[in-house]
Amino acid sequence: MSALKDRLRDDLNTALKSRDALRTSVIRMALAAITNAEVAGKEARELTDDDVLTVLSSEAKKRRESATAFDEGNRPELAEKERAEAAILADYLPEPLSDEEIAAIVSDVIDRTGAAGEGMKAMGKVMGAVSAQTKGRADGGDVAAEVRRQLGA
Repeated sequence: MSALKDRLRDDLNTALKSRDALRTSVIRMALAAITNAEVAGKEARELTDDDVLTVLSSEAKKRRESATAFDEGNRPELAEKERAEAAILADYLPEPLSDEEIAAIVSDVIDRTGAAGEGMKAMGKVMGAVSAQTKGRADGGDVAAEVRRQLGA
């Protein structure tokens, strides 16, 4: 059993007892997304902590994107609700990497793989190595943009 999933269940009980409607709703949504991931595919499986982090990262990203869409649609009250949900999910995610940390990781991987002279042909090789180091701590789009920038695209 995933320790993170256990923590979510414990926090759900605490939120229910304290009558925190928003936190209860967000944790229930997260547990539902985890359950959906467990039963997806041909055969049910128990998720590891890394798998649970992937699901929670995806849910947090959905909330951030929704908040942006609601802002653009002039719906500030809905955008604020999405941001509050994303903040609750962020409590369960590792500290995100800064732009400088992402740049340093990308630079290190480019040096280690010898991809500096290959240009964009090395994008896949670099992204594979960088993604493993930034999983759950950085948005893939931000990482890809930094890889492109450093490879000279």
